[in-house]
Amino acid sequence: MKVLLTGFEPFGGSEVNESWEAVQALSARWEGPHELVAVRLPVTFAGAPARLAAALEEHAPDVVVCTGLAAGTDAVRLERVAVNVTDARIPDNAGEQPVDEPVVPGGPVAYLSTLPLKAALVALRDAGIPAVVSNTAGTYVCNATFYALEHLLAGRDGVRAGFVHVPRADVVPVGRAARALGLVAGAALEHAAGRLTEPALAGGAEH
Repeated sequence: MKVLLTGFEPFGGSEVNESWEAVQALSARWEGPHELVAVRLPVTFAGAPARLAAALEEHAPDVVVCTGLAAGTDAVRLERVAVNVTDARIPDNAGEQPVDEPVVPGGPVAYLSTLPLKAALVALRDAGIPAVVSNTAGTYVCNATFYALEHLLAGRDGVRAGFVHVPRADVVPVGRAARALGLVAGAALEHAAGRLTEPALAGGAEH
């Protein structure tokens, strides 16, 4: 099977983006029978979905894990929900700052991740990596990419796809973030092969 893993270029004045750093680190040490393709996405509302669509068309992956940076968080965030709205607090790298606009005009209100989130959560916690199931991916380019991913794959049975946010490297070092992404991808591959089921594990929030 084939895994497509994406991260983002730097944005907001930063020189690096830990999501791409983690993707590169995992790609460099990836082993096993399954192929991994790493793609860097632009931090733009137009460019990220377009680049992602091209990668899906070119590689026809069985598993897709898109990755972004969540500055200020203290855990790897396994995103459950992508919403059809963009509401940018800061401009993207092309200078665009959409407010209260849909990601896909006329699209569904939201999509759910098709990754085995609870199985991945167990794997990360067993590895000592702080992780949570998150119920919001924000309203910036990360959410727009997540929504576009699920919209592009709607109706394609068998593809496991979703979004993961990683913290800054001073909270979760890049090597551990890379291991986390590998565990998420591994859980998705096992789930796709029918060798892994989702555990009945609470991962909700009270707020």
